[in-house]
Amino acid sequence: MSKDSVTVNGRTYAWPKQPVVVVCIDGSEPAYIEKAIEMGVMPYMKEALAKGADLRADCVVPSFTNPNNLSIVTGQPPKVHGICGNYFYDTENDEEVMMNDPRFLKVPTIFKAFFDEGAKIAVVTAKDKLRTLLGNELDVTSGRAICFSSEKSADATMAENGIEDAASWIGREVPSVYSAELSEFIFACGVKLIDEYKPDLMYLSTTDYIQHKHAPGTPVANDFYAMLDKYMAELDARGAVIALTADHGMKPKFDETGEPDVIFLQDVLDDMLGAGNSRVILPITDPYVVHHGALGSFATAYVPADRREEVIAKLKDMDGIMESLSREEGCAKFELPEDRTGDIIIVSTTNKVLGTSKERHDLSALKEPLRSHGGISEQRVPLLCNRPVGDFAGKDGKRNFDIFDMALNHAAS
Repeated sequence: MSKDSVTVNGRTYAWPKQPVVVVCIDGSEPAYIEKAIEMGVMPYMKEALAKGADLRADCVVPSFTNPNNLSIVTGQPPKVHGICGNYFYDTENDEEVMMNDPRFLKVPTIFKAFFDEGAKIAVVTAKDKLRTLLGNELDVTSGRAICFSSEKSADATMAENGIEDAASWIGREVPSVYSAELSEFIFACGVKLIDEYKPDLMYLSTTDYIQHKHAPGTPVANDFYAMLDKYMAELDARGAVIALTADHGMKPKFDETGEPDVIFLQDVLDDMLGAGNSRVILPITDPYVVHHGALGSFATAYVPADRREEVIAKLKDMDGIMESLSREEGCAKFELPEDRTGDIIIVSTTNKVLGTSKERHDLSALKEPLRSHGGISEQRVPLLCNRPVGDFAGKDGKRNFDIFDMALNHAAS
């Protein structure tokens, strides 16, 4: 079953004429692929981008995983889909929670819209925190939708994921969450899914464990991108339109001694307002903090209404703060939902990160100097395709969430 196009969330997408594979390379600062190609470890991508599209785009701020993956798969910014962090303060229920429950998603995904018109969908993500959001409202018992994570692949069931024990199916042990193999598992599954399942649309979303620890052009980073190159060549050989982007970039966040360069905002606000009179929220927070210690470059804070302007002004004057904005100003600037954002939005400068209180961050697991993300400085990401994309290449203001538009409406068949 097919049709000419599908419209969802105010955007229209052409029906795929061949398999379309969209890849989100978590944390992939453009320099990773640039360096890898320059150093000769991505021969397929070098050739593919010379013939296709080698573009750059801006991701969503906060430049974190959940907001950007959901922007990519809905084609809209967080003010539309509602997912504005990995973690937030649910004011209605007075609790801080992970934002990975589908109840927080305000609109359908592109996958859901195509599925409803008869398309076959495959979604494979590294961490299970994203899986329920990406697969929201897909009927995996229909035989036309598969959605699972590397992390929980051995536990996959037909009822929950559309596939039984994906680890046995692919013939691999479940990798550690803190490994490059977690992402390689995804790509191996992607190739086998193209061969056996033949999806119309496939989405592969990796982890940024390597990017948090290793800079562009370093041996470990290059090994990761050489692996990626091999699997992209295999997908291309099967006739797929391949489009790649990132959910965010990555920057060094340490001082001259190699220690994390942190502004502990809760301590700052406690000194300013008194303990217990404010609440700092770090939207980078998720269950996987070994590689970043819950330190990123974007935070929100709840403060007394009569002190808000004073706090904004004082933070703005602090060394290491790039933006200190009211909820209204910040949500307008970054296209965020006001009902899920603090009274103040704070963004740090390129090499600084934001924390809560010093004693609340366990940084003992950080073995390398901190690399992290979340701010404006990590907004630039690659937007790549193995096919020419016509006049899309000249479009101003390209965003990572334009990728399905690029792949479905503009990539040459």
